[in-house]
Amino acid sequence: MQLYTPNCEIKPGMALPDGVHRYALVVEYDGTQYQGFQRQASAKKTVQGELEKALSAVAAHPVTLVCAGRTDAGVHAAHQVIHFDSTAERGERAWIEGVNTKLPESIRVRWASEVAGEFHARFAAVSRTYRYFTYTDRVRSAFLPFNATWLRGELNMEAMQLAASHLLGEHDFSSFRASQCQAHSPVRRIDSIQFSQISSFIVMEIKANAFLHHMVRNIMGSLYEVGRGARPPEWIGELLTLKDRNVAAPTAAPYGLYLVGVEYPEQFAVPAKLPQNGLLGLFNP
Repeated sequence: MQLYTPNCEIKPGMALPDGVHRYALVVEYDGTQYQGFQRQASAKKTVQGELEKALSAVAAHPVTLVCAGRTDAGVHAAHQVIHFDSTAERGERAWIEGVNTKLPESIRVRWASEVAGEFHARFAAVSRTYRYFTYTDRVRSAFLPFNATWLRGELNMEAMQLAASHLLGEHDFSSFRASQCQAHSPVRRIDSIQFSQISSFIVMEIKANAFLHHMVRNIMGSLYEVGRGARPPEWIGELLTLKDRNVAAPTAAPYGLYLVGVEYPEQFAVPAKLPQNGLLGLFNP
């Protein structure tokens, strides 16, 4: 019998072929050693490549997956959502425990379920939430070189929060868009930006309907200028108006950035967040 080759280009509303199941997984990973999430034509190590190898082994046929958001090299995720199609009938235990035995220790499946064929990890997402971790100290920590961004000197968190308020709502975010961004439109809607502080850690949590390439890191880079006192909070609003990436601050490092939640319509029963481990579990604003 010829196996169906999974086709993740099937869009929402299109029926799956008979005998084909759609599965959704929640995955976490430390992105330090990967060249981003997206599989690449070169031999570079990617999160997608490692996941597809493990899923293919458990499914016993080649698997191609789709993710909620393609994170960059060095960026982490506590709640990345993927979906894939398979002719294999496997339960939750196989897709979690079985797949995890075939993954590097830096990638873990935390939740799995069969979902309706209309579900799509990217197109069905209502919102995505990221957290950016910064710690300020005279000396860089030996334990956090690639899991949080280190800055020497204090940051004015209140000024950063005030500056961030200019970004709320729907705007043209061209000033915070990478030059290589392939999105058709620079318009996005930010629903919330909240800062909190625990000891020497400053955490920014940002939620939007979607993000442009490098958008969170570019926003963070400009907010650092406000936090240092180099720019007033109103400068962030001016950057929005100018719609010019060249007038904004440099891109912040990837190490402090985590995808921590993806929200979907209730009908799909995919969790928006899970209890978080490690650094994110300790500092959960």
